[in-house]
Amino acid sequence: MDAQSIRRRSSKKKAPRSSTQDLNAALSECMAAVDLFLNNKFQDALVSLQAKTNDSMYHALTYATILEMQAMMTFDSRDILNAGNTMKEAQAICQKFRKKSTVADSFSNLVHRHNQLTEEEIHAEICYAECLLQRAALTFLQDENMVSFIKGSIKVRNSYQTYRELESVINSPNYVKGENHPHFEGGVKLGVGAFNLGAIFLFFAGRIETIRGNIDGAIRRFEECCENQQHWKEFHHMCYWELMWCFTYKRQWKVAYFYADLLSKENTWSKATYVYMKAAYLCMFGPEDYKPFGDDEVALFRAVPSLKLKIAGKSLPTEKFAIRKSRRYLSPSPVPLPVPVLEMMYVWNGYAVIGKCPDLTEGMLKSLADAEAALDRSPATDLLVDDQCVIKLLKGLCLKYLGKIPEAEDHFLYIHLNEKKIKYDHYLIPNALLELALLYLDQDRREDAVKFLERVKQNYKNYSMETRTHFRIQAALHQAKSSPENGIHSVEAEVS
Repeated sequence: MDAQSIRRRSSKKKAPRSSTQDLNAALSECMAAVDLFLNNKFQDALVSLQAKTNDSMYHALTYATILEMQAMMTFDSRDILNAGNTMKEAQAICQKFRKKSTVADSFSNLVHRHNQLTEEEIHAEICYAECLLQRAALTFLQDENMVSFIKGSIKVRNSYQTYRELESVINSPNYVKGENHPHFEGGVKLGVGAFNLGAIFLFFAGRIETIRGNIDGAIRRFEECCENQQHWKEFHHMCYWELMWCFTYKRQWKVAYFYADLLSKENTWSKATYVYMKAAYLCMFGPEDYKPFGDDEVALFRAVPSLKLKIAGKSLPTEKFAIRKSRRYLSPSPVPLPVPVLEMMYVWNGYAVIGKCPDLTEGMLKSLADAEAALDRSPATDLLVDDQCVIKLLKGLCLKYLGKIPEAEDHFLYIHLNEKKIKYDHYLIPNALLELALLYLDQDRREDAVKFLERVKQNYKNYSMETRTHFRIQAALHQAKSSPENGIHSVEAEVS
């Protein structure tokens, strides 16, 4: 082939795409995916993004954001873990597009360096900041302990600093607007606007107070959240949910019922869960207590199955649990649940919260002892062992946090020994063994702990809240098989 032919063929090749063209295409395709998502075409949205999640920061971020929204709605442990891993991968993709820092760069911020950044690199900064913020939200959702909050808080701080610097870039007289400036400016203003809500930080402050066991302090923060802004009703609902649990920990059933009632009327996330909680709180009222709005717990429990909801084709785990527990009220002569509020409190990890407050734990133990005595006085039914074991599990947790270890161990073992007599609440056995293993871990009996954890993992399937239990098993196994020093290093690595 002669030189002229080679030149002729070369001239027919397409010119290489610029980074701006790639950015244009990515933003257009991601906006189309968001439209699909908002029109309830969930899987179509994910499929349209998936092929480019390893090459495009906006595809990676949008894909991970949709998965995170699913996790926030379902509260399914697998969805939360999947969203967290995907968002971490998206952050790594964004990092590839960021300008590589030098030693000199580390002493100056984005405002002084923005003239050296391409449009693609400045978009990478905002995508990176968004990944940090969303990972922080998942960290708060994933595990309710102080280490998780430290990890999340560091991510929030880094995200906040980046958004502030990007805002300064936009306001700089030397800033040259790129072709996709409207997308960039909108993202910056949305991020800065979110941080300007003094309510978001109050909410996180309230969550931290809750984890610390300072329930009165948490209540003050959540109430301030509601007072500080009146326009974002969904944010009020988040606070109502937290307040409902705070008053549950204090055993103020009427106030907790009030917040469950507000949620059932104003929020659409899970009507079945809210109505179940209303009925559960009414069960805790005394015989002389006035029941608001003429509500009756039996009627409310019977309504729960009809309120079932599916999000992204999945039923909410909490709803499935509530529906299973409500079924005993469908018969003409229902057998009352002994402690439905305190049982649901276990599902939402409430005993770890009150475990930091001996007075609250003692109070909850008294409520459980009263329920146990009432059960002993009632006519025996085929659900008696199930109900006894529910109370034993919850009493065991209270005893554990009060330092009464042998008694706690006896309560968990009681459930294990009565395994074959349990008719419906099969989730109790794996969870009792899990709690027993965690008790052994606290006593540094690692071999015993691992034995029970592996037994639960291998031998029990298809029970209520199974994915949540497996999530806790994996965390416990990781703790059992790693030294304290390794745990510290893993936390430090995870923060980055």
